[in-house]
Amino acid sequence: MSEMAATRRTALAGIVAISLSLLTPCMAQQKESATTAKTAGILKPAEMANLMPDQVFFRGQSATVQMRNSGGVRYADGMFTLAALVDTSGYSSGIQQRYQAYLITEVPLELGDGSDARKLVPGAYGVGFIQNDRFIVMDLGAHELLNVGSHHDGELHRPTPLQVLETPASGTYRLYAGRSFVALRRTQ
Repeated sequence: MSEMAATRRTALAGIVAISLSLLTPCMAQQKESATTAKTAGILKPAEMANLMPDQVFFRGQSATVQMRNSGGVRYADGMFTLAALVDTSGYSSGIQQRYQAYLITEVPLELGDGSDARKLVPGAYGVGFIQNDRFIVMDLGAHELLNVGSHHDGELHRPTPLQVLETPASGTYRLYAGRSFVALRRTQ
């Protein structure tokens, strides 16, 4: 009888172990989904410290990131779009006029509004607000990839050197440099 009881206990322990091994990934996935859903939205400079590198490469040089002037978006699936001003003091004046910030996106974006909107694939870019209300995106070699319209927000209560803010339109954000901004939204 004790041999039979031991066999039953062993079988029961095996069933419990298999059940737990099947439930644990499901529970972890639910917990991860709940955590990710809670943290989706605008990232503040303090949150950026673990995400954005201290220095970034652009046009043959490394530039220091101004973490206090950074912001981004965490999407519901845990993907990111990050932006930060950079110290461009070592660059030529021609590059300094166009390269003000570093943009990293893990998702495709649409930049700009209406017929002027352009698609940007995931990657790392140099960006800047330039004359005539334009926003440019450059590859790491300083070659212009996109040039879209930007806007001036005279009603922004607290302009900062760089920030990302939500808009009333779901899934649309604004990347600001002072009062100048460009709309951005995730696309497919």
